[in-house]
Amino acid sequence: MAQLGEIFIVDDDAAVRDALSLVLSLEGYHVRGFSDGAAFLSVARSHVPSCVVLDVHMPGRSGLDILKELEADRYPAPIFIISGQGDIPMAVDAIRHGALDFIEKPFDADTVVERVREAIEAHGRRGMAEPNDLLTAHFPGHELLTPREREVLVQIASGASNKEAGRKLGISPRTIEVHRARIMEKLGAKNAADLVRIVLKDMRA
Repeated sequence: MAQLGEIFIVDDDAAVRDALSLVLSLEGYHVRGFSDGAAFLSVARSHVPSCVVLDVHMPGRSGLDILKELEADRYPAPIFIISGQGDIPMAVDAIRHGALDFIEKPFDADTVVERVREAIEAHGRRGMAEPNDLLTAHFPGHELLTPREREVLVQIASGASNKEAGRKLGISPRTIEVHRARIMEKLGAKNAADLVRIVLKDMRA
Protein backbone atom coordinates (compact mmCIF):
# COMPACT_ATOMS: atom_id res chain seq x y z
CA MET A 1 0.00 0.00 0.00
CA ALA A 2 1.36 3.43 -0.92
CA GLN A 3 2.12 5.82 1.93
CA LEU A 4 -0.58 8.51 2.06
CA GLY A 5 1.20 10.96 4.31
CA GLU A 6 2.32 11.37 7.90
CA ILE A 7 -0.01 11.83 10.89
CA PHE A 8 1.19 13.09 14.28
CA ILE A 9 -0.82 11.84 17.28
CA VAL A 10 -0.29 13.76 20.52
CA ASP A 11 -1.88 12.08 23.56
CA ASP A 12 -0.54 11.10 26.97
CA ASP A 13 -2.74 7.99 26.92
CA ALA A 14 -0.72 5.18 25.27
CA ALA A 15 -3.89 3.16 24.58
CA VAL A 16 -5.37 6.03 22.52
CA ARG A 17 -2.07 6.55 20.67
CA ASP A 18 -1.83 2.83 19.89
CA ALA A 19 -5.45 2.55 18.73
CA LEU A 20 -5.25 5.58 16.44
CA SER A 21 -1.83 4.53 15.14
CA LEU A 22 -3.19 1.11 14.24
CA VAL A 23 -6.28 2.28 12.30
CA LEU A 24 -4.43 5.06 10.48
CA SER A 25 -1.46 2.80 9.63
CA LEU A 26 -3.86 0.21 8.18
CA GLU A 27 -5.18 2.96 5.91
CA GLY A 28 -1.68 3.62 4.59
CA TYR A 29 -0.63 6.61 6.70
CA HIS A 30 2.73 6.83 8.43
CA VAL A 31 1.96 7.58 12.08
CA ARG A 32 4.20 9.16 14.70
CA GLY A 33 3.05 9.33 18.33
CA PHE A 34 3.98 11.85 21.04
CA SER A 35 3.17 11.43 24.74
CA ASP A 36 3.57 15.11 25.63
CA GLY A 37 3.35 18.55 24.09
CA ALA A 38 7.03 19.46 24.47
CA ALA A 39 8.20 16.50 22.38
CA PHE A 40 5.60 17.26 19.72
CA LEU A 41 6.44 20.98 19.53
CA SER A 42 10.17 20.33 19.11
CA VAL A 43 9.45 18.21 16.03
CA ALA A 44 6.39 20.03 14.61
CA ARG A 45 8.19 23.35 14.18
CA SER A 46 10.76 21.89 11.79
CA HIS A 47 8.76 19.01 10.27
CA VAL A 48 5.21 19.53 9.03
CA PRO A 49 3.04 16.39 8.81
CA SER A 50 -0.10 15.91 6.71
CA CYS A 51 -2.33 16.16 9.79
CA VAL A 52 -2.15 16.40 13.61
CA VAL A 53 -4.50 14.73 16.11
CA LEU A 54 -4.04 16.41 19.51
CA ASP A 55 -5.65 15.58 22.87
CA VAL A 56 -7.06 18.59 24.68
CA HIS A 57 -6.37 17.19 28.18
CA MET A 58 -2.73 16.46 28.91
CA PRO A 59 -0.52 16.94 31.97
CA GLY A 60 1.72 19.99 31.75
CA ARG A 61 0.85 21.75 28.53
CA SER A 62 -2.79 21.29 27.53
CA GLY A 63 -3.83 20.94 23.90
CA LEU A 64 -4.90 24.58 24.04
CA ASP A 65 -1.46 25.69 25.29
CA ILE A 66 0.16 23.72 22.47
CA LEU A 67 -2.07 25.34 19.84
CA LYS A 68 -1.09 28.79 21.12
CA GLU A 69 2.63 27.99 21.19
CA LEU A 70 2.48 26.50 17.70
CA GLU A 71 0.45 29.50 16.40
CA ALA A 72 -1.94 26.91 15.00
CA ASP A 73 -4.00 29.35 12.92
CA ARG A 74 -0.87 29.79 10.75
CA TYR A 75 0.35 26.19 10.90
CA PRO A 76 0.44 24.60 7.42
CA ALA A 77 -1.34 21.33 8.38
CA PRO A 78 -4.84 20.61 9.69
CA ILE A 79 -5.03 19.99 13.45
CA PHE A 80 -7.81 17.99 15.12
CA ILE A 81 -8.50 18.25 18.84
CA ILE A 82 -9.69 15.13 20.69
CA SER A 83 -12.21 16.09 23.33
CA GLY A 84 -14.54 14.34 25.75
CA GLN A 85 -18.27 14.98 25.89
CA GLY A 86 -17.95 17.68 28.55
CA ASP A 87 -15.14 19.52 26.78
CA ILE A 88 -17.18 21.22 24.05
CA PRO A 89 -16.49 24.80 25.31
CA MET A 90 -12.78 23.91 25.37
CA ALA A 91 -13.02 22.44 21.86
CA VAL A 92 -14.68 25.65 20.63
CA ASP A 93 -11.84 27.61 22.24
CA ALA A 94 -9.36 25.35 20.44
CA ILE A 95 -11.00 26.15 17.10
CA ARG A 96 -10.65 29.84 17.88
CA HIS A 97 -6.94 29.21 18.42
CA GLY A 98 -6.41 27.48 15.09
CA ALA A 99 -7.58 23.87 15.43
CA LEU A 100 -9.37 22.74 12.29
CA ASP A 101 -12.05 20.72 14.08
CA PHE A 102 -12.62 18.43 17.03
CA ILE A 103 -13.26 14.71 17.35
CA GLU A 104 -15.42 13.72 20.31
CA LYS A 105 -14.69 10.74 22.56
CA PRO A 106 -15.72 7.99 22.42
CA PHE A 107 -14.91 7.82 18.71
CA ASP A 108 -14.92 4.91 16.32
CA ALA A 109 -12.00 4.11 14.04
CA ASP A 110 -13.86 4.62 10.76
CA THR A 111 -14.98 8.11 11.78
CA VAL A 112 -11.43 9.20 12.67
CA VAL A 113 -10.01 7.84 9.42
CA GLU A 114 -12.74 9.52 7.36
CA ARG A 115 -12.37 12.88 9.12
CA VAL A 116 -8.57 12.84 8.75
CA ARG A 117 -8.79 11.86 5.07
CA GLU A 118 -11.35 14.60 4.33
CA ALA A 119 -9.26 17.22 6.14
CA ILE A 120 -6.08 16.30 4.24
CA GLU A 121 -7.94 16.32 0.90
CA ALA A 122 -9.60 19.67 1.65
CA HIS A 123 -6.22 21.09 2.68
CA GLY A 124 -4.75 19.94 -0.65
CA ARG A 125 -7.63 21.47 -2.63
CA ARG A 126 -7.16 24.72 -0.77
CA GLY A 127 -3.57 24.90 -1.95
CA MET A 128 -4.61 24.45 -5.59
CA ALA A 129 -7.73 26.62 -5.54
CA GLU A 130 -7.95 29.85 -7.46
CA PRO A 131 -7.89 32.80 -5.05
CA ASN A 132 -11.41 33.99 -4.28
CA ASP A 133 -12.07 37.75 -4.26
CA LEU A 134 -13.39 37.52 -0.70
CA LEU A 135 -10.17 35.94 0.53
CA THR A 136 -8.22 39.03 -0.46
CA ALA A 137 -10.96 41.69 -0.23
CA HIS A 138 -10.65 44.61 2.16
CA PHE A 139 -14.02 45.15 3.81
CA PRO A 140 -14.69 46.70 7.25
CA GLY A 141 -13.28 44.31 9.87
CA HIS A 142 -11.41 42.10 7.38
CA GLU A 143 -8.23 42.34 9.43
CA LEU A 144 -10.03 40.79 12.43
CA LEU A 145 -10.69 37.51 10.61
CA THR A 146 -8.35 34.54 10.66
CA PRO A 147 -7.51 32.83 7.32
CA ARG A 148 -9.94 30.00 8.16
CA GLU A 149 -12.72 32.44 9.06
CA ARG A 150 -12.26 34.02 5.64
CA GLU A 151 -12.62 30.61 4.00
CA VAL A 152 -15.85 30.02 5.93
CA LEU A 153 -17.04 33.50 4.94
CA VAL A 154 -16.51 32.62 1.26
CA GLN A 155 -18.80 29.61 1.74
CA ILE A 156 -21.46 31.64 3.59
CA ALA A 157 -21.40 34.36 0.93
CA SER A 158 -21.86 31.74 -1.79
CA GLY A 159 -25.03 30.54 -0.04
CA ALA A 160 -23.64 27.20 1.19
CA SER A 161 -25.37 25.53 4.14
CA ASN A 162 -23.30 24.57 7.18
CA LYS A 163 -23.26 20.99 5.90
CA GLU A 164 -22.13 21.99 2.38
CA ALA A 165 -19.50 24.39 3.71
CA GLY A 166 -18.22 21.71 6.09
CA ARG A 167 -17.92 19.18 3.28
CA LYS A 168 -16.02 21.67 1.14
CA LEU A 169 -13.59 22.65 3.90
CA GLY A 170 -13.27 19.19 5.49
CA ILE A 171 -14.79 20.18 8.86
CA SER A 172 -18.02 19.42 10.71
CA PRO A 173 -21.18 21.56 10.31
CA ARG A 174 -20.98 22.25 14.04
CA THR A 175 -17.55 23.81 13.60
CA ILE A 176 -18.80 25.90 10.66
CA GLU A 177 -21.45 27.22 13.07
CA VAL A 178 -18.73 28.19 15.56
CA HIS A 179 -16.84 30.10 12.85
CA ARG A 180 -20.04 31.70 11.54
CA ALA A 181 -20.88 33.05 15.02
CA ARG A 182 -17.35 34.43 15.43
CA ILE A 183 -17.38 36.09 12.00
CA MET A 184 -20.76 37.72 12.65
CA GLU A 185 -19.56 38.94 16.05
CA LYS A 186 -16.35 40.39 14.60
CA LEU A 187 -18.08 42.11 11.67
CA GLY A 188 -21.11 43.26 13.68
CA ALA A 189 -23.61 41.34 11.53
CA LYS A 190 -27.06 40.44 12.91
CA ASN A 191 -27.60 37.44 10.61
CA ALA A 192 -26.11 35.72 7.55
CA ALA A 193 -27.86 38.04 5.09
CA ASP A 194 -26.55 41.07 6.97
CA LEU A 195 -23.08 39.53 6.88
CA VAL A 196 -23.16 39.10 3.11
CA ARG A 197 -24.41 42.70 2.70
CA ILE A 198 -21.53 44.10 4.79
CA VAL A 199 -18.94 42.25 2.73
CA LEU A 200 -20.35 42.57 -0.78
CA LYS A 201 -21.45 46.20 -0.41
CA ASP A 202 -17.89 47.25 0.30
CA MET A 203 -16.52 45.14 -2.55
CA ARG A 204 -18.87 46.79 -5.05
CA ALA A 205 -18.12 50.30 -3.79
